[in-house]
Amino acid sequence: MKNNFNYICTPLLQIINTSILTGIFPSAFKTAVVKPLLKKPNLDYNTLNNYRPISNLPFISKILEKAVFIQLNQSLNENDILEKFQSGFRANHSTETALTKIVNDLRLSTATNKVSALVLLDLSAAFDTIDHNILLHRLKTWVGLSGHVLKWLESYITGRQFYISLGDHISKNHDVPFGVAQGSCLGPLLFSLYMLPLCNIIKKHNIDFHSYADDTQLYISVEPNKTTALQSLTSCLSAATHWMSNNFVKLNESKTELLLTGPKDKREALLPSLGNLNQYVREQVTSLGVVLDSDLSLKPHINKVTKTAYFHLKKYYKCSSLLDPARR
Repeated sequence: MKNNFNYICTPLLQIINTSILTGIFPSAFKTAVVKPLLKKPNLDYNTLNNYRPISNLPFISKILEKAVFIQLNQSLNENDILEKFQSGFRANHSTETALTKIVNDLRLSTATNKVSALVLLDLSAAFDTIDHNILLHRLKTWVGLSGHVLKWLESYITGRQFYISLGDHISKNHDVPFGVAQGSCLGPLLFSLYMLPLCNIIKKHNIDFHSYADDTQLYISVEPNKTTALQSLTSCLSAATHWMSNNFVKLNESKTELLLTGPKDKREALLPSLGNLNQYVREQVTSLGVVLDSDLSLKPHINKVTKTAYFHLKKYYKCSSLLDPARR
């Protein structure tokens, strides 16, 4: 590809400019090849829910998307439209920055003798359920897009198709009436913009939060003798669930978890004040891949990593007899 770049540069530039100026995303770039991939190696390969659909898009379409992404992202940053507590898909942000913010806030509250309730929300196939009409309305009213830009984005998200490739088998093409393309450059950014109103709802209830992609975590810190503040958390979750229902985003309640942090005696005293939220209380939760306990000690996570490391080392040890003695 590098050796032939000079030959394809000019026609590629013409494709990009023509697409943007006309507000049309080429139909040839709208078909994705979906290859199912097991979420974890140890899962049952006969269970369909254990697979994650990985979309493979045409190479040139990603270049075109990237050109639009750079300009759109620059405009969003210059106009301060992106949610500052969204760490997903942003430069200089990561799961580490999100976790650092959350854990630091919880530790500061513990230092002042407060008890904190951390709620982890899980969305089911969030990228696949986005309503195109709602998204376009959001881009127009919340972001301020219009003209060729909005027309191009409408062309980009609509009229898409996919087919499944598994081994030697290929399915027929299927239409994609909802969602944004996973594995694309623009999809994650459009998802973040789609979720902007939810961030405002959380703020109106005076609840702290931080998001990474479709992973949202809410937390509130209270003094042990002022537990009425927890009512705002319950109200916030109710309002958030209502908004999700109206915007075709499904909350997976079976995976919703709540972790209490702070002085142990004060944590236990707070339990009766949680009401219906008690059903979500856990001794440990996994936040963005890191196991947290009520003491925020990280010991459970260290134990998990150590156990996994020993498991792999044991497998390597069994193979050591096959190696050249000089390389053991």
